[in-house]
Amino acid sequence: MSINETQDEIIEEFSGFDDWMDRYSLLIDMGNSLQPMPAEDKNDKNLIDGCQSKVWFTAALEEENGEKRVVYHGDSDAILVKGIVALLIRVLSGHTPKEIADADLYFIDQINLREHLSPTRSNGLAAMLKQMRLFALAYLAVGK
Repeated sequence: MSINETQDEIIEEFSGFDDWMDRYSLLIDMGNSLQPMPAEDKNDKNLIDGCQSKVWFTAALEEENGEKRVVYHGDSDAILVKGIVALLIRVLSGHTPKEIADADLYFIDQINLREHLSPTRSNGLAAMLKQMRLFALAYLAVGK
């Protein structure tokens, strides 16, 4: 599934809820279904600067069907933020570095996520996205 197809799927899922409390519940459910991150990866090296709560991300380049794709793992100590981590991983993980670097992540505005986060959480979202793109750009730069 392409990045845009995944974004459209998420927009559709969120459009089923008019109330933001229900949307927060959906985010929390997504976070609860996130694949556990190994404890040894929850270290200062993988900590995202700029987040109010603790957020960790790792990225690995894996080959699938002859193409190298970035696979992300992440976690947070805050339940809502963990849902945002799960959402970002769902959209970006498993795609090529170029696809990630070139992606227009329109779903964030379409589901009004940014405007329903506190300013510090919104800054954290930007920091998470920045780090995910930096991982992709690093893999792209080394030509892997």
